[in-house]
Amino acid sequence: MIKTHKSFNKRLKITRTGKILSRKAGQNHFNAKEKTKVSGNKHRMRMLNMDNKIKSRFLATT
Repeated sequence: MIKTHKSFNKRLKITRTGKILSRKAGQNHFNAKEKTKVSGNKHRMRMLNMDNKIKSRFLATT
């Protein structure tokens, strides 16, 4: 049985329909010089596209 990759699992959110959402990169520092629109877009979650083989490798199958 393959165990869940816990550090990877903590960075993701799985929706009811099975879509995988992750946080956009580049939001830790150097944000003061960014435009508000760009900064706001980074706060949204983005959908990850993975094939089923990778999903089963990192996420728990229930």
